[in-house]
Amino acid sequence: MNNDDHFRKLEAMYGTAPINEFYAPTMAVSEGKAVIEIDLGERFYHAAGAVHGSVYFKMLDDAAFFATSSLEITFFVLTISFTTYLTRPVSEGKMQAVGKVVNRNKSQFIAESIVYDSNDKEIGRGNGMFIRSKRKLSETPGYGV
Repeated sequence: MNNDDHFRKLEAMYGTAPINEFYAPTMAVSEGKAVIEIDLGERFYHAAGAVHGSVYFKMLDDAAFFATSSLEITFFVLTISFTTYLTRPVSEGKMQAVGKVVNRNKSQFIAESIVYDSNDKEIGRGNGMFIRSKRKLSETPGYGV
């Protein structure tokens, strides 16, 4: 399997995750990088009328996770820690998260991600640690689609 096939399989796997029926994201994966977008709407708001922090977290973690997954072709990876910083509220337009791997060794990956609003202003950032699980990607629902 070449890298492009792996990237497309990761995108397919992401698209079949049941939680993404709610968020309706799009994602593009390349080597060591993932870009995710969602269209905002009231369904993502907290009581004060802006996007809830859980949406920021999901986008940041997913972008970092799939950036990491792009470099691992055999096993499903797991998030073992993730720190999120919410730097600006947003309520309309789109959110775009860009994740990239910044360090890796035999046992773990470190990835960062930044989320932007429709005007390309940073509205949040995060970083996390990821490890390989024992589960093979080939056995993960949606990966072989």
